Amino acid sequence: MTDLPEKGAGRPDPMAFGRALPAGLGLNLLVADVERAARFAAEVLSARVVYLEEHFAVVALLGVTWQLHSDWSYRNHEMRGVVEGLEARGAGAEFRLYGLDPDAAEARARAAGAIVLSGAVDKPHGLREAHLVDPDGYVWVPSSALREM
Repeated sequence: MTDLPEKGAGRPDPMAFGRALPAGLGLNLLVADVERAARFAAEVLSARVVYLEEHFAVVALLGVTWQLHSDWSYRNHEMRGVVEGLEARGAGAEFRLYGLDPDAAEARARAAGAIVLSGAVDKPHGLREAHLVDPDGYVWVPSSALREM
C-alpha cells in the first residue's frame, strides 16, 4: 500500500496556490471520498499526492496537477446539484495519461481490486492503452506510444 501524506501537513496557501497554477487545462474532480480517490491515484496510477485533507487533495503526475474535492467542499457551489444522486459520477469522463505504462498500471489496478474496464492492448491509433475505473467511476487511460515496426 502506498503511503499518503499526513492529513493537513504542508497545507498550501490557497491564494498562492491558485495564483501559481499554470495556464492550460485544469482538472477538479468531485469525489465521494477524497482519501479513497487519492489512494487510487497513488497506488494505481503512481501519482504523487502533494497534499491531502478530509475534503481536498492535490495530486500530480506526468507534469499535470489535479485537485480532488469532496461534496462538502462544494456545498455552496452550483456543481453540487450536478453530481447529487448520480450512481457513477465519472460516467462518460475519460482521462488519458500519455506516457504512463498501461501494463504496469493494469497490474497495480488488479492488485488494488480496482475495476479494469479493458486490459492493456495495442490500438490501431498507435497507442497501447488500458482503461481503469476509479471508485467514483472516472475512467483513467494510461497509454504509451507503440514502436514503429
